[in-house]
Amino acid sequence: MPALRKLVRVETRLFLRDSTTVVFGVLFPTALLLGLGTIPALREPTPETGGLRPIDVWAPTALVFGMVMIAVQHVPAVIATYRERGILRRLSTTPAHPRSVLLAQVIVAFASVVVSAALLVLAAWAVLDVAPPERPLEFVVAFVVGYGALLGLGLVSAAVVRTSSAANQVGTLLFVALMFFGGAFLPRVLMPDLLRAVGDVVPPGLQALTTAWSADAGALTATAGGQPFWLQMAIMAGIALVAGAVAAKLFRWE
Repeated sequence: MPALRKLVRVETRLFLRDSTTVVFGVLFPTALLLGLGTIPALREPTPETGGLRPIDVWAPTALVFGMVMIAVQHVPAVIATYRERGILRRLSTTPAHPRSVLLAQVIVAFASVVVSAALLVLAAWAVLDVAPPERPLEFVVAFVVGYGALLGLGLVSAAVVRTSSAANQVGTLLFVALMFFGGAFLPRVLMPDLLRAVGDVVPPGLQALTTAWSADAGALTATAGGQPFWLQMAIMAGIALVAGAVAAKLFRWE
């Protein structure tokens, strides 16, 4: 445990030195939401959003932005860089086993998305009058399990790519695909039912996050006969476990 704590401190310092990840993974989701909040039309209820403000409906998507970037872009790129530079291979000969390095990386990454989420929820409430999550327990479960599913996908990518450049390319493709179903390019309320149904089972499970944050927004973006909250969580947990097992099977230290 002392060795793990030391590695966590080291990885934290390295993370904070990566200004791009800090800005886009931790700070940008909040900045994006606040920036959209300066548009008067997004702060007024509309018929298209069922009488809700568009900014209220879109807030969970901003939250997902940081989750996806950290899980499928940052973590795989760091692990691939360690492998490419022989760091994992050299660490395997020291008391600091490579698995400890990976665990430290996962801990730091999770802490960063928690900070990102806390900043966004607080700023949305204080500045834009977006109510905090109505169901805090379900929101935390959806956040943690959904991030676990995203991280599982990121670890599969980290397990198979050989270079940091390849990790960035795969991460970008995953980011675009996941954010599409997360409503970043086309709001879920405007998506056809088929795309929304697919989005329900695509990590991190935005529908579950939205429902836990706001029942009204969740009802607006849900498909007819959509999956219950806990079934969505079971699907996300299953994705996390399967992806984690695949990553462990395929992973190479050098």
